Amino acid sequence: MAHIRSLGGVEHLTDPFVRERLPDPASWPRLQFDLPELQYPDRLNAAVDLLDKACEAGEGDRIAVLNDAGSWTYSEMRDLSDRIARLLVEDGRLVPGNRVLLRGPNTCMLIACWFGVLKAGGVAVTTMPMLRSAELGPILAKGRVTHALVDARTLQDWRHAADAAEDLRWTATFDGDAGTGALETLIASLEAGFSPVMTRGDDPALIAFTSGTTGQPKGCVHDHRSLLAPADSFARHVLQPEPGMRWCGSPPIAFTFGLGALVLFPFRFLGTSVTLEKGSPPDLLAAIGRHRVNLLFTAPTAYKAMLPHLAGQDVSTLTTCVSAGEHLPPAIYDAWEKATGHRLVNGIGATEMMHIFISAAGDDIVPGATGKVVPGYEACVLDGNDNPMKEGEGRLAVRGPTGCRYLDDPRQASYVIGGWNVTGDTYRLDREGYFHYVSRSDDIIVSSGYNIAAPEVENALLTHDAVAECAVVAAPDPDRGMIVKAYVVCAAGEGDGALAKALQDHVKATIAPYKYPRAVEFVGELPKTATGKVQRYRLREKEA
Repeated sequence: MAHIRSLGGVEHLTDPFVRERLPDPASWPRLQFDLPELQYPDRLNAAVDLLDKACEAGEGDRIAVLNDAGSWTYSEMRDLSDRIARLLVEDGRLVPGNRVLLRGPNTCMLIACWFGVLKAGGVAVTTMPMLRSAELGPILAKGRVTHALVDARTLQDWRHAADAAEDLRWTATFDGDAGTGALETLIASLEAGFSPVMTRGDDPALIAFTSGTTGQPKGCVHDHRSLLAPADSFARHVLQPEPGMRWCGSPPIAFTFGLGALVLFPFRFLGTSVTLEKGSPPDLLAAIGRHRVNLLFTAPTAYKAMLPHLAGQDVSTLTTCVSAGEHLPPAIYDAWEKATGHRLVNGIGATEMMHIFISAAGDDIVPGATGKVVPGYEACVLDGNDNPMKEGEGRLAVRGPTGCRYLDDPRQASYVIGGWNVTGDTYRLDREGYFHYVSRSDDIIVSSGYNIAAPEVENALLTHDAVAECAVVAAPDPDRGMIVKAYVVCAAGEGDGALAKALQDHVKATIAPYKYPRAVEFVGELPKTATGKVQRYRLREKEA
């Protein structure tokens, strides 16, 4: 049922769907805004703060987005997003609170659509372009999506899902950055300018669906403050950006890691977002030199994959390389530093937390550690009774200006405990305040009474030249209860019994022998989410 609400002194019809399906406030994490830069006003529209204010400050001629199709200034992005917002409101009859699905690869137009949705007061639901109809259907249903802006090149899987979506009532398509799509034609005829809806800081602005490493994706609701907070905490204090820097990375904007790296951070600090429609390691490496990239964001496996191809590539403009999305093995950290001279900025984040909350850069980096808690956040490890410990090993817990609020999902109760966001990771906290990754809480393999952390075995395997990728899980065994099993993707050729034996001996020589994989299976590829994370739960299900 629609409500009437005053926004910025103007009465608007609003859709309360998301607010009404937030968890009971008693089950929310403790939200805290301790830093001066996190003191946001009651009235806040993140699109205005990230884009329009730059233009109002005289920075409109700066390059905002750059890619192989061209470049767009802050003023041009403002005009594009204004027209998209106007079309949503006038043609699509959008009211604040309606959910707008965005679908497409990383392009300037997708970013403009994202800003346009927020300016119109909508709630963005950005999805991976590679999602199939069976994956889109639950998102459309759970989010009760009402509008959609879709790259026409991704329509094949979209159409089937859209036909079954009961609440979807308006769709417009665009054509990447070619400027020839139906959406571009529609907005070209509209009057320029739009008065953004001055939403409240705590109004829902984004539903980010988890990538599904542990099963059914969950809708994480973030408000307008939560979109600015990662920029004003992690990016500001750890990365220390300067105006004019060029930001690039492989993660899709639908992934909050990518949203921060390619939208929130560059626009917050007057930078340039370098977008790639294909973010494979070769594409990413080539783009660094072609577009003079300064800050690079990708996953550990991509850094490993780029290493053999660095010769002849110009990476001289790089100043900061950020690794996140999955645990950073020391072997990859060491190899990247040796090859490029850059120490990887490690970090852990979560869709539930919007972005990175533990990290370190420069002289603060301790190899092998994820880092220290990012300014604006608190973190600890919990003992077996869910009590915070000053040091030791336990479940990682964090709180700060962002936090988990699932959309209509009972799993809220297991993620938030005593006001803390409990991420599902096991960490060791040392007396200097550094957090050291141990494993996912469900990645501990108990074999013959020994606790074996799967990532430790994976890291040992990755130091062997024959291993391109691997994932380690528990497999049932009648004698030991469970054994360590490794799924291995070969760097070249196919694996055989001799290579399996060589890998087992290599692990025995690298870490404690009892941790070696007693079973090795060679596969062509590992099951992964759309964001590139290995879905170990699928391998565990296979073994079960």
